[in-house]
Amino acid sequence: MDEKLESKGKVCVTGASGYLASCLIKQLLLSGYHVIGTVRDLGNQKKLAHLWKLEGATERLRLVEADLTKECSFDEAILGCHGVFHSASPVMEKPSSDPKALMLLFCVMHIQREILEPAIEGTLNVLRSCKKNPSLRRVVFTSSSSTLRVKPDEDFASSLKLDESSWSSVEYCQRLQLWYPLSKVLAEKAAGDFCKENGIDLVTVIPAWVIGPSLSPDLSHTALRVLSLLKGDTVWYGRMGYVHIDDVALCHVLVYEHESAHGRYLCSSTVLDNDELASLLSMRYPSLPIAKSLKQVSRPYYEFDTSKLQSLGFKFKTIQEMFDDCIDSLLEQGHLSGL
Repeated sequence: MDEKLESKGKVCVTGASGYLASCLIKQLLLSGYHVIGTVRDLGNQKKLAHLWKLEGATERLRLVEADLTKECSFDEAILGCHGVFHSASPVMEKPSSDPKALMLLFCVMHIQREILEPAIEGTLNVLRSCKKNPSLRRVVFTSSSSTLRVKPDEDFASSLKLDESSWSSVEYCQRLQLWYPLSKVLAEKAAGDFCKENGIDLVTVIPAWVIGPSLSPDLSHTALRVLSLLKGDTVWYGRMGYVHIDDVALCHVLVYEHESAHGRYLCSSTVLDNDELASLLSMRYPSLPIAKSLKQVSRPYYEFDTSKLQSLGFKFKTIQEMFDDCIDSLLEQGHLSGL
């Protein structure tokens, strides 16, 4: 059995109020860690209130203000931490097209400023602070399965099973203006290059689409899309992997603690097409106005190979557990009714 890194020390989690980061902080506190969480605005108590309700927060959680766009902003939060979990990342939908050249130029500049620069330079800013920290043992970086599966259909012909060796096509993302996966690919590669050059132990977690309860009553983009699906929206993303948010948080802790963990770890429980997802949800939750069929999105068939993560003893929750817990949370917070 692998020896574990000395645990229950001090760790930093960036983007602490986020959907995933909040759940990760919950798990770290339950495991006995002292957690430094970074947030953009300490004055926004409403956005942070759910963190102070977590078990162990009063004794072992400290929040520090930091900004991805400002170099050295993370120095205070990271100094003295044994581990850093970098989960903060911007999210943006594909912009609507506009025929006017001036507006197009504005959109490109906006995308560069609001998505690509915070993702890439923000990651490097965090890692520069990590480099200054003599106590650092490992960085765990949160990526996305969009870094594996966004590429031309013909690129899937050679392999139906995608694993950690797969990468999305930068050129394809640029051509189709798929800014979110592009930002994740570029940020992950920039992180890998920086850590290799500076001798930082980096492990990357690659979650599929995250489903589960939201600790914050202010729903994230991801949770809002799931809510719209449960309320009858027929627009969905096509074939995709799904994973319980608790599993993603546990995966981060696992790869931090296991000394032998290295490289990338794909974290996905189930891969489903739109029709499979609609059938499962409409049958399991008949009192909700879930569409029995979703608009078809042309995506190649693929599966995810998660054997690398499972080799560490990891076991995933089912798709049913993901949505059960998600719906319970939405009902409790008043975002959903009728079950």
